[in-house]
Amino acid sequence: MSGILDLLNSDLGKTIINGVAGQTKQPQSKTQDVLTMALPVLMQAMKRNAATPQGAEGLLNALNNKHDGSLLENLGGLFSGGVDASVLEDGSKILGHVLGNKQQAVESTLGAKAGLDANSVAQILKVAAPILMGVLGNQAKQQNVSNPSGLEGLLGGLLGGSSAKNEQSFLESILDADGDGSVIDDVAGMVLGGNKKQGGLGGLLGGLFGKR
Repeated sequence: MSGILDLLNSDLGKTIINGVAGQTKQPQSKTQDVLTMALPVLMQAMKRNAATPQGAEGLLNALNNKHDGSLLENLGGLFSGGVDASVLEDGSKILGHVLGNKQQAVESTLGAKAGLDANSVAQILKVAAPILMGVLGNQAKQQNVSNPSGLEGLLGGLLGGSSAKNEQSFLESILDADGDGSVIDDVAGMVLGGNKKQGGLGGLLGGLFGKR
């Protein structure tokens, strides 16, 4: 897998998009738009959190234990009877941990760009977050990741590595627009046409979705 966005174009990705859309009763195209924007942002936030020893240890423990990729083995079962409440609760905890007090701003911004209300975006992300952790856990197992440097390499590789500098620039700017170290700062103004670091951001979103 060369990057997390490639996942969404794969058979597994289509299963995830269809399942999440069905679970949240949202149009498939809008669900795909939200996931295409949200997954790299979530991963970049994880990468930032993992830059500290405590953050790296916490993420490694989660990937080696609860989120080891086994969730991906039965996605049909996960979606067929409706996603279990425990999975949604887990997703809510993951989002809270990764995005912190910027979570509502992120959900509102993604919703505005995708044409959905923030609550609908929140439901999509709650279902998607445990699946994203499962993808990371599966990759960590395959690559035998057991230390912070391996974790950084894993996240960097899935984010596209050096081959996606524009995307990387977008993710960095969306995570910290004013350089104060705060996750997802000023994201609403940037995505919706603000003037802070708009170049890389507008380019990526314009390329993905056209100018809406």
